[in-house]
Amino acid sequence: MKLIPIFLLFICLPNILQAQKGKVSIEIIIHNAKVYTLDEQNPTAQAIAVANGSIVQVGDNQSILKLKDKKTTVIDAQGKALVPGIFDSHLHVIRGGRFYNSELRWDGVRSLARALQMLKEQAQRTPEGQWVRVVGGWNAYQFEEKRLPTLEEINEATGNIPTFILYLYGHAYLNKAGLKKLNIDENTPNPNGGLIEKDINGQPTGLLVADPNAFILYSTLAKLPELSDEEKTNSTKLYMSELNRLGITAVMDAGGGFQNYPDDYGITDKLCKSNELTLRLPFYLFAQKAGKELTDYSNWIRSVEIGKTCDDEHEVSTQKTKQFGRKKLEYYTQGGGENLVASAADFENFDKPRPDLSPAMEGQLKEVISVLVKNRWAFRLHATYNESITRFLNVIEDVNKETPLNGLLWFFDHAETVSDDNLKRIKALGGGIAIQHRMAFQGESFIKRYGKKAAEQTPPVKKMLEMGIKVGMGSDGTRVSSYNPWIGLYWLTTGKTIGGTKHFTDNNLVDRKTALQLFTSGSAKLVNLEKDRGILKAGFLADFIVLTEDYFTVSDEKILEIESLMTVVGGKIVYGSGNFATFAPIIPKAMPAWSPINFYGGYQKK
Repeated sequence: MKLIPIFLLFICLPNILQAQKGKVSIEIIIHNAKVYTLDEQNPTAQAIAVANGSIVQVGDNQSILKLKDKKTTVIDAQGKALVPGIFDSHLHVIRGGRFYNSELRWDGVRSLARALQMLKEQAQRTPEGQWVRVVGGWNAYQFEEKRLPTLEEINEATGNIPTFILYLYGHAYLNKAGLKKLNIDENTPNPNGGLIEKDINGQPTGLLVADPNAFILYSTLAKLPELSDEEKTNSTKLYMSELNRLGITAVMDAGGGFQNYPDDYGITDKLCKSNELTLRLPFYLFAQKAGKELTDYSNWIRSVEIGKTCDDEHEVSTQKTKQFGRKKLEYYTQGGGENLVASAADFENFDKPRPDLSPAMEGQLKEVISVLVKNRWAFRLHATYNESITRFLNVIEDVNKETPLNGLLWFFDHAETVSDDNLKRIKALGGGIAIQHRMAFQGESFIKRYGKKAAEQTPPVKKMLEMGIKVGMGSDGTRVSSYNPWIGLYWLTTGKTIGGTKHFTDNNLVDRKTALQLFTSGSAKLVNLEKDRGILKAGFLADFIVLTEDYFTVSDEKILEIESLMTVVGGKIVYGSGNFATFAPIIPKAMPAWSPINFYGGYQKK
């Protein structure tokens, strides 16, 4: 991975020099923009010139427009703000893309009445053999009513169409038709780590409770019917377009439960080979079988080459590929995680007490991390609670004594309640932290269980930065928090949940520039890629977005409404709306025809 910036330098430097001499054909010029570069040496500009996937020059309108020729696409930004593209350091795109078209999203819906109306409408159009499903990205406090739906309301809205509704990591609802479809009755036993709620007559109510982990929720979801391969391909394209619409240009995919490698990577593999990815998408491999993790990672180390993108030899020369005409975006294995062994899973459900990890965890985790370190595989580790982080660090320190990390890339995901002492240990081991806006969805639940004081520094963002730890920002969409990065930017700068509860103290807030840096250059630094991305300057990757509103000047609440008017990834326009739509590819209809996406889209604003 460290060779990528050097490689790009050899590509970009001649372009820059030749462009200055008028010898390179500039592909795109965007002018009349309010450019926020995040480059300390040149913080603002008016225009930007792009060639061969990289930025050739950033400057004033007059100097940049001089570079155009007959082949240059010149775009007037109409005074809109232009910033680097969002790099989400923790998002489940590969899994989320496969199911996006089958899901009704309540992300951003403002009232429970509206959410239930959507549920009713979707049930009426969902064909026999399929389910209505709402899978994460919402909470009770975003609704005007400030409450959850009842099972009675869900059953009334959905009738005979089986329905599954996931609520954070805490619980899920099955309607009566769903219970029947899955053959859950009074004789169905509780699975390990979960509870099937029953009424006073011993009949299942439809409530599935994660206690102490989310296995019951995800294993139930995994039983629902999947889309066809053609529909999954369409679904993944539309999900990437949805992320592009919100300004996301790169993602680190963190694996996930019931996401098997290589079987469940076929759709994104195919899109990489046909050059149809619209996101940079390095990913991590997540072992799925408890007790077999060491075998899985040992096999992957022998068969998977870190940093190798999809096989160019099998690229299909289609008209669409020719039209899109560009080098492939990054799509490769970056390492292992986010869960390395099942016994180390400390899934957060703040409605319940913190789970105690198995005494066997240390030995199992040490075996896997030792193998990864010996073979120079980067790793990331899900870690919500400080108590878990303490035990994980004990293991990492033991491994480091036997096989020194020596700068190997590794980091924790989440770290909501990490202590100052453990931050020092992470720093000493050269680790980083990928944080997410999960507390924007679970802040109220956290306060109810642990108190307002405990929530003030959860997570301690400012302390992490002051200590010089590498920190990258992400979302952890789609099954818990929403994939919308502007929620994260709002949360980092206001300390508020999506329900309006302020849980950060002012000394844990960051300014808007720092927040955006965490979502751009911060994520790049987390994985040692900061030399060619995250800021807008000559020689860097041409990944940037034109915004509906000026992020740096709008009111706090308006941050939540920001979208991208135009998204550029690798020098190509992958999304456009309004006056910029003519420059972008046409977004196809969702498949199948009954998909909720055709009727509601993804993230909602009403």
